[in-house]
Amino acid sequence: MDTKLPSYLDQTSSFGRRRFLKGVGYTAGLTAASSSLLAACGGTQSSTSKTIAPKGTKVSGTITLAYLGTAAQQKSWQALFALFQKQYPDVKLIAQANNSNNWASFFNTISTQIAGGKVPDLIQVATEGQRLFASRGLVEPIDAYISRDQDELTDFFNDIDPRLKEWAKLSSTDGKTYYLPGEFNPMCLWYSTDLYRKAGLNEPDDTWTWDDFLANAKKLTSPGVYGMQVPAAYFAGIMPWLLTNGASPLNGSWTQSTITSAAAMESIQFMRDLVAQKISPLPGGTYDPFGAMAQGKLAMFGGGRWPIVNIRELGFTNKVKIVAWPRKTQQGSPIGFNAYPIMQASPNKEAAWAFVKFITSKEASQYFAEQGGTIVPPRRSIATSDAFLANAPVGSDKLYAALSYGSPVPAPNKENIMELAIVNSLTQILAGNVSVSQGVTQLNQQIQASLA
Repeated sequence: MDTKLPSYLDQTSSFGRRRFLKGVGYTAGLTAASSSLLAACGGTQSSTSKTIAPKGTKVSGTITLAYLGTAAQQKSWQALFALFQKQYPDVKLIAQANNSNNWASFFNTISTQIAGGKVPDLIQVATEGQRLFASRGLVEPIDAYISRDQDELTDFFNDIDPRLKEWAKLSSTDGKTYYLPGEFNPMCLWYSTDLYRKAGLNEPDDTWTWDDFLANAKKLTSPGVYGMQVPAAYFAGIMPWLLTNGASPLNGSWTQSTITSAAAMESIQFMRDLVAQKISPLPGGTYDPFGAMAQGKLAMFGGGRWPIVNIRELGFTNKVKIVAWPRKTQQGSPIGFNAYPIMQASPNKEAAWAFVKFITSKEASQYFAEQGGTIVPPRRSIATSDAFLANAPVGSDKLYAALSYGSPVPAPNKENIMELAIVNSLTQILAGNVSVSQGVTQLNQQIQASLA
């Protein structure tokens, strides 16, 4: 497969760089939480470990993992942790969950722990926060571990899309490796087959366009029924519309705002029009797209793998399908992936590295998928197997396929500040409180300031 990045993401020049993140609550909290976290940790640049244990050294001891896990996801995570301890009986894993739907409270929890002297050995970090942690020297380089255990990782790297390995390099600020690419989420479109049938429409396929989408959305919209939900969000809101129109909020080196480009402006205007025409509900509030679709009140929403838990709980799996995002000038999807970095302050890096290797294993990936994980396995063999595709909507295979045309969500060192600006601006623009031109002009200034 061709691993060349799209032109606007080509990293030939140096620069100083999910999973789904929800709304203003996330970004506002993250700004304060990350500042506290970084201050507590000292914020110094990491250096590669000079020595590591010889290969074959017995791994033992206690490690802690801080991860984001909602109440609905706890069963899947706990089953995965139990499998790890079965394989590593001499390692005691203390998994610290944050039962939240956003990353803000997750980072607040970590900040409080570190301020109190309790630094976890491992953390779960989405793409959006990876450069933030690497740039502050909070995580340990793993090049020496990869080199030593290359034979154990060969099967993993041979089983993942090579783009994931290339994109993981974007999370480094100094050429060192801090993260192995883990589970990911793209953006595809979920739609109600019942509402499509009632509207007399043919179901969409991966070749459909914005014009096709708009024509369908208008016919699917009726009193009490929205054709599409357009949230004021970064990853799950603006990014798929930008990418399918050949645009992005930043240039290829993530050093300049490009939000005022003609293609970006056109994408944001398209989003605003969907709300203005009442095809989409107003952003904000407590609107539940999953429940609305199950009740026949919403025809389409965007998502990766994460809606699966809600859709299964609603008994709606066989009444919804997944299709690639409609295109204007090209196919496109943001990609956000998890990683499990070793904290530089960890006193037991060998045991922590054992967990990092474990999470990449075929057995762990399959087990997590079977337990109902809400993220797409990085291993192609698992993402295309019954472990992942059973009891899931038709089209679930398209989630992994999005890697072939997707792009990593732009995440510079201060991504949290940039995202806050995007979400706040989109909220005002989509609601019609400011014009697209005025809102984007102000947003451009805020994005550029966050890159300084």
